[in-house]
Amino acid sequence: MIKTFKEIALSLASAPAWQQKYREIMLLGKQLPPMPEVLKTDDALVPGCESKVWLYLDFDLEENTLVIVGDSDTRIVKGLLAIVLALYNGLTPEQVINTNAFAEFQRLGLIQHLSPSRGNGIKAMVERIQTMAQQKN
Repeated sequence: MIKTFKEIALSLASAPAWQQKYREIMLLGKQLPPMPEVLKTDDALVPGCESKVWLYLDFDLEENTLVIVGDSDTRIVKGLLAIVLALYNGLTPEQVINTNAFAEFQRLGLIQHLSPSRGNGIKAMVERIQTMAQQKN
C-alpha cells in the first residue's frame, strides 16, 4: 500500500540522518505498485531523466482529479517518483498547479542530497504533471 504524502513527510522527518532517509526512499520505491507494461510506451518516457522514468497521466472526470501512475528502472528514482506521485495523485488540476514539489522536497531535506541529474529528473517529472494539469484546468 502506498503511503500518503503526509505519512511520507513524517517518516522522512523522523529519520535522524541522510542514510535513514535514503533507506526510506528505497523502501517507498519497493512499495510502488508495478506499472502495467502496456503503459510503458515511448510517449510515457519522461525526457530529461537520466534513468528511465515512465509517467501515465489520466483525468478522472467524476472526481475532477488527476490519476498518475509511474515506474522507473532504478530503485532510488522509483522511490523519488513514489514521493512525487503521493504529492500529486488525486489533486484537482488547480491544486496540482499550486503545489510546488521543489519546495516540498526542500522542506523534506532531500534536495541538498540529490545529484544534479536526479534533481533535473524530478523537475522533468513535475513539469510533465504540471503540463497535464494546465491542459485540464
